[in-house]
Amino acid sequence: MAIKAYRPTTPAQRQKTTQDFDQITTKKPLKSLLKAKKQNAGKNNQGRITVRHRGGGVKRHYRLLTHNLPKNLKLTVEEIEYDPNRSARIARVKDQNGVYYYILANTEMVKGSKIETGDEAPVETSNRLPLAQIPVGTVVYAIELTPGRGAQMVRSAGASAQLMAKEDGYATLRMPSGEVRKVLETCEASIGTVSNIQHQNVKKGAAGRNRRKGIRPTVRGVVMNATDHPHGGGDGGRHGSGKAPRTPWGQLTLGYRTRHNKKTNKMIVRSRHEGKRK
Repeated sequence: MAIKAYRPTTPAQRQKTTQDFDQITTKKPLKSLLKAKKQNAGKNNQGRITVRHRGGGVKRHYRLLTHNLPKNLKLTVEEIEYDPNRSARIARVKDQNGVYYYILANTEMVKGSKIETGDEAPVETSNRLPLAQIPVGTVVYAIELTPGRGAQMVRSAGASAQLMAKEDGYATLRMPSGEVRKVLETCEASIGTVSNIQHQNVKKGAAGRNRRKGIRPTVRGVVMNATDHPHGGGDGGRHGSGKAPRTPWGQLTLGYRTRHNKKTNKMIVRSRHEGKRK
């Protein structure tokens, strides 16, 4: 999978690159697995902005992915599709009973590939089985945090985790962030690496590409008035020298840790922050 450049007919085109869509086999999604997606422009049900810089963008439908496949299925990949709601590609698969599913595609999935799920599934790329049945050192994705709840970790383009060890009913995984953590061996995972590994190397090149994604322009705090942002105000000289950067509401940012989930601290063997526990 390669990155494609545009002819430099304008300054924006000179910088812009796009994804290679060679892996995609169809442009028509399955209507029975689509759902209307409403654009809320970052506002909640009270009309208040909860996420800034959102609005506009092209209309799109949500693909109903199955992150918790039933056991003992034998699936056949019918199509590899583009999903506008995520960075990875998705695969349209059909089981032995004729039921269709959308699942995350990996780097080796092609039209006609065979996939199996369950405890008895062979240890092969794309198959989904409990971590207890997967050999140490295997690269996995779409990992469960709680058995039976479905994949919650390692789902973005090009992501993969490595199974490091298995002991006392727990599997130790090295996550894409560098964090080493434990999950129950009964949690399921798929073998392989999530598709579209070049996603992070795409250069937008033009503001319009962000607007079509529903992302509106962002204004720096230092160019605002003091009443609008902690970084604002002043006479045009240096701003905020010697002060920690803050959000518009005064909360510390850029390095300030906001994770407070103490219940799962015991599952983290090594933090992604220089080997320190969170």
